[in-house]
Amino acid sequence: MSVRLSLAAQSGGFAVPAEGRIAVFHPRVEHDLSALPKDQVLVIQPFRPDHDHFQGQGYECAPSLEVGADYAAAVVFLPRAKALARMLVAQAAAATHGQVLIDGAKTEGIDSLLKDLRKRCTPSAPVSKAHGKVFWVDGGTDLSVWLPEGPQQVEGFITAPGVFSSDGIDPASRMLAAALPQKLGRCVADLGAGWGYLSAQVLKHEEVEELHLAEADHAALACARLNAADPRSHFHWADARSWKVPGPVNTVVMNPPFHTGRAAEPSLGQAFIGAAAAMLAANGSLWMVANRHLPYETALSERFVQVREEGGDNRFKILHAAKPKRGRK
Repeated sequence: MSVRLSLAAQSGGFAVPAEGRIAVFHPRVEHDLSALPKDQVLVIQPFRPDHDHFQGQGYECAPSLEVGADYAAAVVFLPRAKALARMLVAQAAAATHGQVLIDGAKTEGIDSLLKDLRKRCTPSAPVSKAHGKVFWVDGGTDLSVWLPEGPQQVEGFITAPGVFSSDGIDPASRMLAAALPQKLGRCVADLGAGWGYLSAQVLKHEEVEELHLAEADHAALACARLNAADPRSHFHWADARSWKVPGPVNTVVMNPPFHTGRAAEPSLGQAFIGAAAAMLAANGSLWMVANRHLPYETALSERFVQVREEGGDNRFKILHAAKPKRGRK
């Protein structure tokens, strides 16, 4: 929690610079950055909802680290993905000439990262608070061993540390791709497109003239630009729940997220269903895959005239909904 950042700043152990830019890597909406001078902070956040939250608070924001940047200090809020966490710490250390503060909960692997850091440098003594720790290292510390050596590849596709299903094609997306009908219509939208596997399969359908990929993770979308590179593809860094498609869509395909933390949140998928219904043409169709236990059928029946299960197994179900109901927001 952000209380750890405040404690570190108040103690004087982490020296907040009086001038110079402070890079803050991957803060989430629950993080309070008020311990840092707002006019010096650059928030680096690739996840669009969190990016927009801090931008709305008046912070300068960017989706990724600028090449060759130099900062007076940095703060890294650990993500749960181990490879991504280590990459961010290495990037922060390489781009900072002051201190790099690392803040994380036990559930985010802060203890493991501290143990690994101690093999390579001498971090400060950790401050423990609110089921987590905060500590800092000197900028310029060589942690290049934690940086990717090159593009990460999975069965011919490019992925990146921390993106969904970075180490393999998601089996649910593979199942959905195999279940899609031959005719998808002229215009297709992939909501929550990730690194582009499903879109790449949609592009194999010759009648598709226009494909819109909406993805909230800027890093995943950068991979999708490579994996679904095609003149028909249009890439949108956006929260699919609120994104507005340029025109009517014949088919929506999606493997929507169903959690933001460790607990399942069916409301996420239900919001994706609402967004899909709103953008589809009168005779349009939604094809989606979901974990077997997720209760999406009610939301689908509220928004579509026809709903049926088209396949699946004991883990996943393929759902097809057609003819969106109008007059409902």
